[in-house]
Amino acid sequence: MDNVCHTLVGAACGEAGLKQRTRFGNATLMLAANLPDIDVLVFLTDVTPVSFRRGWTHGILAQLLLPVALTVVMIALDRIRPRPSHEVRLHAGWLLALSYIGVYSHVFLDFLNNYGVRLLAPFDWRWFYGDALFIVDVWLWLSLGLGVWLARRQGTSRPARGALLAAGCYIGLMLASSVSARAVVADAWQRERGVARDLGSASALMVGPVPVTPFMRTVIVDAGDRYELGTFSWWSRSVTFDPVPVPKNAGLPEVAAARDRSEVQGVLVWSRFPYWVSAPGATGRRVTLGDVRFLGQTVGRLGVTVEVPDGTAGRLW
Repeated sequence: MDNVCHTLVGAACGEAGLKQRTRFGNATLMLAANLPDIDVLVFLTDVTPVSFRRGWTHGILAQLLLPVALTVVMIALDRIRPRPSHEVRLHAGWLLALSYIGVYSHVFLDFLNNYGVRLLAPFDWRWFYGDALFIVDVWLWLSLGLGVWLARRQGTSRPARGALLAAGCYIGLMLASSVSARAVVADAWQRERGVARDLGSASALMVGPVPVTPFMRTVIVDAGDRYELGTFSWWSRSVTFDPVPVPKNAGLPEVAAARDRSEVQGVLVWSRFPYWVSAPGATGRRVTLGDVRFLGQTVGRLGVTVEVPDGTAGRLW
């Protein structure tokens, strides 16, 4: 999820009463709720961003160690800055508990969208996808933001607790919707195409969220040499497939040559539905790698374009 949402979750937990447990309670919750995204510093390096993001700082080791590190920092801050008489005393145990709450809320929210998160890193680098919420969810913004605002305005924790309950129910419904929609789409695809294909894995079928409306979903089916795209609607409980598929082009000789490039390998680490586009270049072929989840966003951090010189992959083009 986006960092506005992460911050609002931390703030709502604080306004729900947890900020009273220890000095720096509110700050700790909001910082911890964003802490795994410290991996954005990769953008300052030459490393392919998507190959590093949501891995080391989101995996099981980070989930265990980041809260401890944040607690140490907050304890050090408490010793540096004298405590005003009106503030509650620092409680190391509660500080650690709030740090864990914030970090685990972040990892869970990141799991909910279709970008993915490597929950078991560094022991297992598999990507996990909830496919439940769009990466920027305005309904979470509104409910949590309203709860935090009312809690501060009224001086009571009830609005924040209500907002967290509403957000939890909404997330639960969207997760259930994702599972149910996936089954409906898989049945519809096999019925319409007359092909018995295993669509059980996350890399074979995605029924993902779209902005704003929770009743519509975007569909991607791995059909072998191509991807079939479509739209699922809960209103009609039906799926409409686009007439034109997206070819993978994975068998092109220039694609085989492009795969060896380090920058391409970096994007492939993250890709769930990779596809290739080949076009004439200055000295050979310009090969672009993208992911159908973000169709059209094939340059920058969500894709890569490389030049394959003539002769590198034979004279088949």
